[in-house]
Amino acid sequence: MFLAAMALLLSACDTKLPKSTSTRGLARIMCDESFQSVLEQEIAVFEYQYPEASIMPEYINEHDALDSLFKNKVDVIIISHDLTDAQKKSLKKLGRGYRTKMIAVDAIAVIVNKNNDIDELSMDDLRDIFTGKVKRWGEVFPTKLKNDTIKVMFDGSGTGVVHYMKEKFLNGGSFGPNVYARNSSREVFDAVETYKNVIGFIGVSWITSDLKSAEIPIAQKYEELKTNNEVSVIDFTDRIKVMPVRGDDKISGVKPYQVHINSGEYPLVRTIWAIDASYNGLLDHGFFTFLTGVIGQKIILQTGILPAAEPVRSVEVQ
Repeated sequence: MFLAAMALLLSACDTKLPKSTSTRGLARIMCDESFQSVLEQEIAVFEYQYPEASIMPEYINEHDALDSLFKNKVDVIIISHDLTDAQKKSLKKLGRGYRTKMIAVDAIAVIVNKNNDIDELSMDDLRDIFTGKVKRWGEVFPTKLKNDTIKVMFDGSGTGVVHYMKEKFLNGGSFGPNVYARNSSREVFDAVETYKNVIGFIGVSWITSDLKSAEIPIAQKYEELKTNNEVSVIDFTDRIKVMPVRGDDKISGVKPYQVHINSGEYPLVRTIWAIDASYNGLLDHGFFTFLTGVIGQKIILQTGILPAAEPVRSVEVQ
């Protein structure tokens, strides 16, 4: 009887213990697929810092992420824009509090095969390619690929990259028949690397070649994030060609380096937002706070895009 009573007492006490705190438990989040390479690094460091925490991400298009938020299937999502006023009102009607914060400024990289000998594209060139006005590379610029049909690759039909490009270039219109959706940014990268006539559009963090930060042991990386405020110059992988893009009012094009994202010279930039509708004190909110804090922002800085809260220094080498 004594053992049975103790078991009941312990069971009752256990039910009063919080199942989740800001640093312990299980949290499920949804993230636009184009931001996956960044978020995976954020999760790795967060879980190292808090061993009792487990973050379960799902990488989907941002339309489905928003739908899951409003259907109460998830409390934290990461997408390319803030909630609209109407969406904020809808959450309030559902009795859900929320907090939103921009965590990064991302750039859309324009990538082509290494055999493509075009050195630069203008915004007008991209408009003509998206609408199908030009269908062959020779219509863009005199090139050895002049007879090759241009095939445009995106990372899906409902991602933030697709929505951004539609708003930027099409004014509510439709893409041309030469535009194709792949299942992921990785598939876009692979298609560009394999086929000489493909042009792809993906987030910059997918093409950075500085993998040292990802390869070092997580314990070492965590200590460096806590103590080191210097970030080495980040370059792009040489497996594909990153195309300079010329803005409408610019003389020459630039590549999506952090300094050009920061200065506004690179014309294809978008924001990344974290949206949290969880209760204070839960792991979901703890991870949201981490993303917007110093270490979370340093991780973003190391991936080749621009953190919202950490400045970027431009160092000119003589």
